[in-house]
Amino acid sequence: VSILTGAGVSVAAGIPDFRSPGGMYSTLRPELITATPAQRARMAANPTAVVEKSMWFENPFPYLEVRRPFILGTRERKWKATLSHRFFELLHAKGKLTRLYTQNIDGLDYQLALPPASVVPVHGSIGQVACEACGHAHDFDVFCERVATGIKDIYKEDATAPAESSLAAATCDACGRPAVKPTTVLFGASLPRRFFESAQADLPTTDLLIVAGTSLVVSPANSLVYSVPESTVRLIVNNEPVGAELGVEYGATATRDVFGEGDCDDVCLELMRECGWLEELRPLLPKLPEASRARLEAALA
Repeated sequence: VSILTGAGVSVAAGIPDFRSPGGMYSTLRPELITATPAQRARMAANPTAVVEKSMWFENPFPYLEVRRPFILGTRERKWKATLSHRFFELLHAKGKLTRLYTQNIDGLDYQLALPPASVVPVHGSIGQVACEACGHAHDFDVFCERVATGIKDIYKEDATAPAESSLAAATCDACGRPAVKPTTVLFGASLPRRFFESAQADLPTTDLLIVAGTSLVVSPANSLVYSVPESTVRLIVNNEPVGAELGVEYGATATRDVFGEGDCDDVCLELMRECGWLEELRPLLPKLPEASRARLEAALA
């Protein structure tokens, strides 16, 4: 089994949504960010400038200040892996999981009992840190401490945050440049080589491809759908049909594609029920986010 996930698998965790109304992009206030007038104008015109590679190397503060709550919340495990994530974990425990390709940067996959080699963060992760300039890996907890003490809180939620941001928070121990950040892929940067290498290795022998909680509009992650053999069964878990333009077939004419309609947690819970795995989830109840826990408690009752 290979899996491709999107934001839908993390909905029950309450992960902040950047693109929807009320999310980071629609509520961005450039005037609060440490930046030049020209840089603030760029962010006002296009909020995604915050996560552009060119902006990062000009000024790392927009990225670090905007994502400060997300970075520190990840360290505190403010958001917990969902039932959907636990389904993937069980697939690994049963010897079925080849690879989990996640488009999410939330790092929830790293809360699971999965070998690091089995998770491919297609767009990087908040939960891993490296220098954008030289690639040197840094300890996540050490980086978070530097962010907590060296990056100001533009949202005014942390009374212990410094009044001003310091480049020391992002300074690389290896090359000395202020370029240390979570490994999230910046706009204008290339995807990790691991994505392409793993896909080339995995897809020819994939029997079942599960596509969960993604609109399948982002390339090249969506290429997994049409890169598997014609004999591969494709299960699409979503609230609405997606991927028709990529060759996914729905309805009476479908020969290998199955539509798991509904919320990711609900569909994954039903799959685990059908597999007889629900009781194995009982010990995880305290570790689940509230929405996931309520679903599982009802299923176990």
